[in-house]
Amino acid sequence: MEIKDQLVKEFNLKDEHCQNIINLLNEGNTIPFIARYRKEMTGAIDDQVLRAFNDRFEYLTNLQKRREEVARLITEQEKMTPEIQTSIDACVTMTEIEDVYRPYKQKKKTRASVAAEKGLQPLADFVSAQEGDPFVEAVKYIDEEKGVKTAEDALQGAKDIIAENISDDAELRKKLRSLMESYGEMQVKTVKEDDAGTYSMYADYTEPVSEIKDHRVLAINRGEKEGFLKAKIYLNPDMARRVCVVKYATKKGTPSAALIEEAACDAYDRLIEPSIENEVRNVLTDRASEQAIKMFEVNLRPLLLQPPVKGKVTLGMDPGYRTGCKLAVVDETGNVLDTNVIYPVPPKSLVEESKAVMKRLIKAHNVDVIAIGNGTASKETEMFVAELLKEVERDVSYVVVNESGASVYSASPLAVEEFPDYDLTLRSAISIARRLQDPLAELIKIDPRSIGVGQYQHDMNQKRLSSVLDGVLEDCVTSVGVDLNTASASLLKHVSGLNAGTAKSIVDYRNGNGKFAERRQLLKVPKLGAKAFEQCAGFLRIPEGKNILDNTAVHPESYEKAEKLLRLFGYTDDDVRYRRLSQLPDRVKTYGEAKTCSETGLDADTMRDIVTELIKPGRDIRDTLPKPVLRKDIMGIDDLVVGMEVEGTVRNVIDFGAFVDIGVHQDGLVHISEITDRYIKHPSEVLKVGQHVKAVVISVDKQKNRIGLSLKKVKKQA
Repeated sequence: MEIKDQLVKEFNLKDEHCQNIINLLNEGNTIPFIARYRKEMTGAIDDQVLRAFNDRFEYLTNLQKRREEVARLITEQEKMTPEIQTSIDACVTMTEIEDVYRPYKQKKKTRASVAAEKGLQPLADFVSAQEGDPFVEAVKYIDEEKGVKTAEDALQGAKDIIAENISDDAELRKKLRSLMESYGEMQVKTVKEDDAGTYSMYADYTEPVSEIKDHRVLAINRGEKEGFLKAKIYLNPDMARRVCVVKYATKKGTPSAALIEEAACDAYDRLIEPSIENEVRNVLTDRASEQAIKMFEVNLRPLLLQPPVKGKVTLGMDPGYRTGCKLAVVDETGNVLDTNVIYPVPPKSLVEESKAVMKRLIKAHNVDVIAIGNGTASKETEMFVAELLKEVERDVSYVVVNESGASVYSASPLAVEEFPDYDLTLRSAISIARRLQDPLAELIKIDPRSIGVGQYQHDMNQKRLSSVLDGVLEDCVTSVGVDLNTASASLLKHVSGLNAGTAKSIVDYRNGNGKFAERRQLLKVPKLGAKAFEQCAGFLRIPEGKNILDNTAVHPESYEKAEKLLRLFGYTDDDVRYRRLSQLPDRVKTYGEAKTCSETGLDADTMRDIVTELIKPGRDIRDTLPKPVLRKDIMGIDDLVVGMEVEGTVRNVIDFGAFVDIGVHQDGLVHISEITDRYIKHPSEVLKVGQHVKAVVISVDKQKNRIGLSLKKVKKQA
């Protein structure tokens, strides 16, 4: 099947749309650009489907290249036949292609190749034909100079050749792989004591391969890597050997059939079983890694799109014991106003002195909110802040902020460049404060693998993980839009069509020439050509630009048509600027969408998008999401009792449940069985990172610091 036809079938697309997407990708267009500005060509499929399409397109393209390469290599050996070509064409995975190529691949020295060098290939062919007496025939091949001293030596060499031929049988390997996937059993043993008990559940552990969960595959892999576990996939050897024997020992009762049976059993035990076990383990790992990457992607998106806390002077706190609690006050736009260090917790416990410093900072800078990092000493610091706020006249609240990756950022070259006058501990406090004010702008500076919303992210294919996470960053940045005159290079580089080099060029141009007055000035930026401008322009905003459309997601290529739309319904730029277009959708509907499109030259999808943008120029999609919970008091694990109803924020969604921050420092676990009364395959069907939930406490283990929560037991409001 042609690649395009395959994609049409798999993604349920129209032939025309599929071809358009392939053409757009081949022309170097980015996923966000295609998803936003080429809807009429794609059938308006979203960016996530486009990324899946692109991944599959790349795989099928590489598969076709490998098919052609294998066909060429076999043809060069003058061994190509119509049957082999048919087998190559029928392959749907890389593994199947490699199985077809296996007999023709240059091998290292093997028992079979040694036997062939001794001239025993004809004897192997004689035995395989299962005609005549192989013991009589074998005598003819005795040759002491070649190391064949007896007939038994000759027959052993022949069996080695037959065993390798059997092991190279692509159809047989495929069948045995399928059997191992369907009937194999993952068997795990402990080989070294695990004092932390991380892998205790895998001591003498068995589970059918067909049923094993992805997160358990990754846990077992890590246990093996760390030397605590040893895993093996067990398939009943008698059944597997029988499959090999039945195919090759076809003339029962003959002397040759008995020899072939021995060769077939040897082929499975020595050559096939270890190989297909590795292949099945790889399949399991690849599947589990893809699921883990998918979960990382699912969790990262809402984390990056957390609503910003705008217009508030923020005091960031990076808690610590011995080194103290680092403080940084930033204004409403993130500029640093003041820094300090206090020691409100053990070992120094300078509570009153610390309160005095905090009160002075709050009063001097009119602090509105305090952002507390959730790392070491966070709980004690939160208790200190809650007590402090009772003594402060100003209306101040606090939020515990997920500080994962803040230390990574604070020691990075980017942090040094941004804050050369501050040490890394104070940079971390600045980052925590800014995370509350604009999570996307701050988190974008950190390697997503350090943000802490995934599982086993360091155990999987790092190139694939980086590719997926970069896609999430790009999608989030472009969906929110970026202020061209304030965005840092670290934020700009994630805009569709830009990279680190062009982002730096934009900042350098801005620093040298002043603020951008219109989008088209981007064409004057060195190294930023027409193609890059086309891809990035619609995602960059100029709030105070000459053209009001520069503060919307309307692409410059559609400005003329958008202006026609405004004139058609009697609107002006000021109507857009002061948001006086609330009636525009109704007026378009009354006038008729088809007629509107005809008179403006717009396609229906683009017209609808432009109408949405004109109604609310400069809109931030994050403003519609639930805001962070601001608190003034504290609760500890000692305050929890079974049956209590609590509120919290989802911190991480994993395969078997979700972790929820309920304000007691230790996140509670909602097992998948406690999420909802209806059946769900995965927690992500119901929950996402940053979501506010109500839960009932169902277990509290103070010794192990574990909290069990249930969402489905929350009393429904009447």
